[in-house]
Amino acid sequence: MPKHPIPDPIRAALDLADPSWRPVLEAGLQALAAADPAYLPALAADDYLPTEGRLFAAFAQPLDRVRYVLVGEGPYPRAESATGVCFMDGAVDGLWSETGLSKPVNRATSLRNFMKMLLVAGGRLEAGDTGGSALVPVAAHARDAASSTIQTLAQLQDNLLAQGFLLLNAALVFRRHVPPAVDARAWQPFLQAVLAALASRPQPPLLVLWGKIAEQLKKLPETARLPRIQAEHPYNLSFIQHAGMQALFGPMELLRLR
Repeated sequence: MPKHPIPDPIRAALDLADPSWRPVLEAGLQALAAADPAYLPALAADDYLPTEGRLFAAFAQPLDRVRYVLVGEGPYPRAESATGVCFMDGAVDGLWSETGLSKPVNRATSLRNFMKMLLVAGGRLEAGDTGGSALVPVAAHARDAASSTIQTLAQLQDNLLAQGFLLLNAALVFRRHVPPAVDARAWQPFLQAVLAALASRPQPPLLVLWGKIAEQLKKLPETARLPRIQAEHPYNLSFIQHAGMQALFGPMELLRLR
């Protein structure tokens, strides 16, 4: 089968991926281009997030270290926030404030609810009381100099990577004039190649699907070869009390400083 030309800006973005992924990602781009030859050239000429060549930044996690594949919806719709890594908001540094979670965390709704879920799973918050007043003593303890609690989003990302997470989005790009579900459909052949590579490993990773757009990946035959768990997207308040997510993430102690 003849190869499709991949636009230079898209190909250059592969440089942020670990070399172990290169053949898989190139095969995925070829599959995407075969399904819709016009998509990548149009994307390369368009304005999209993430910027700064971070389209494949999630694949900095080496392929052989992947134990979990977390799939969200798409990049944050803000240039300073979209990092190419699922729900890691580039506008967030510190996690805590005197009144609870920091203002940047509270602005990043998905991250805020994920943090609250971790606090409930770790026994630091009651499931039925995760509001501001309940967070004040939690944050005070976390910010104490003697605390073993992480202080920054970068530390949370490091802990997730250390657990073996590949932090993906169903749509690798966000464009204001294109519905996320449309871009997500375009990227399915690419993600199919990614999931096929992971499913072929001796111990396939756990696929964690967040939200309705990510759940569309269940239609791909490769997902049947992967153990799977799903939940509503974390921008829903109900995510905080999702028992399956608490059971998965609780033992990992992602808020503990390593």
